[in-house]
Amino acid sequence: MDGAQSRTGAIVPGAFQKGRAALSNPANRFESAIAEPFDDGWDTLSEDLVDMPPIRTQLIREASRSALTYNDSPDIGFDRSLNPYRGCEHGCIYCYARPSHAYLGFSPGLDFETKLMFKPDMAALLEKELSKPGYVPRPVALGANTDPYQPVERRLRLTREVLEVLERFNHPVTVVTKSAGVLRDIDILARMAERNLAQVAISVTTLDSNLARRMEPRAATPMRRIGAIAELSRAGIPTAVLAAPMIPAINDMELERILSAGANAGAKRAGYVLLRLPLELRQIFEEWVQKHFPDRARKVLSLIRDTRGGATYQSDFHTRQTGTGVYAGLLAQRFARSVESLGLVRRGGGTQGLDCSHFQVPGTAVQPALL
Repeated sequence: MDGAQSRTGAIVPGAFQKGRAALSNPANRFESAIAEPFDDGWDTLSEDLVDMPPIRTQLIREASRSALTYNDSPDIGFDRSLNPYRGCEHGCIYCYARPSHAYLGFSPGLDFETKLMFKPDMAALLEKELSKPGYVPRPVALGANTDPYQPVERRLRLTREVLEVLERFNHPVTVVTKSAGVLRDIDILARMAERNLAQVAISVTTLDSNLARRMEPRAATPMRRIGAIAELSRAGIPTAVLAAPMIPAINDMELERILSAGANAGAKRAGYVLLRLPLELRQIFEEWVQKHFPDRARKVLSLIRDTRGGATYQSDFHTRQTGTGVYAGLLAQRFARSVESLGLVRRGGGTQGLDCSHFQVPGTAVQPALL
């Protein structure tokens, strides 16, 4: 039977929760003890799972000391990011951020989708950091880890508060999301775009609504995302379409159609990322593909290993986003050919052309251009 969560809190592998993508709650890599469901032979485990209620989303307040996170990775086009939330209710089965939930003592599985950390002081912390003497502005990536417009944003509005701070400081920002919720802040983003301070990238994984429901159960439908690209573009906000991630034998055949749909909606830039399965994400994804695509699961996993030197994941700089080998090379060629034919510009981190010279701490004299 398809189960849910037992009264002890353990998740039965292969269980199915409506509106959730992960099928289990695998132990994170920092745990010294692992609890597993056990049936004593009397079928009591199945009885325990009968009519269990769905797992509800739990919001957990997080006290942060800083707003900005810095990195020196050569694989991404920004050196700082900002995330009002940790964990994501969109529940994308392929999300590379899932393993980060282990640092919080939670599972990267269903916990990642249902136990969400929110940072209510993020806007105040950001204002304090931007006001520090000697702060040098660079474009900040909003949504580099988890989606800033996941469903809870409708109520908490933390992302909007952050954008209000960035607008007051004339600080450049790039937003990455798979939610049409970004349109709620189109007023701020349009004003910032007029000063070349804002760009938005919309992630479109598939144009198949049935596949999207299985891969990313609480994200916006594909057509809502294409519609968001159109509305953002009409508002004068530079917008990119991201075909990300491309999963071998699952959605890779849609690459050209996704890019074409984005271009027709007004996107001027494009990007793609090959599926990557770091740490606990490997088990979570393998359970999912075995459940939803048993007829091709072996082929999917074989192709993934072909792009990672025989492993399910390699973390090497410069190749972890695009993979290696014949399949990865063909995907890169297809992307390049499609971008050229559609007249799109390849997205390189989402910060190209943003203007840092307008930055100014409110209430101070105009600063000279720093870049």
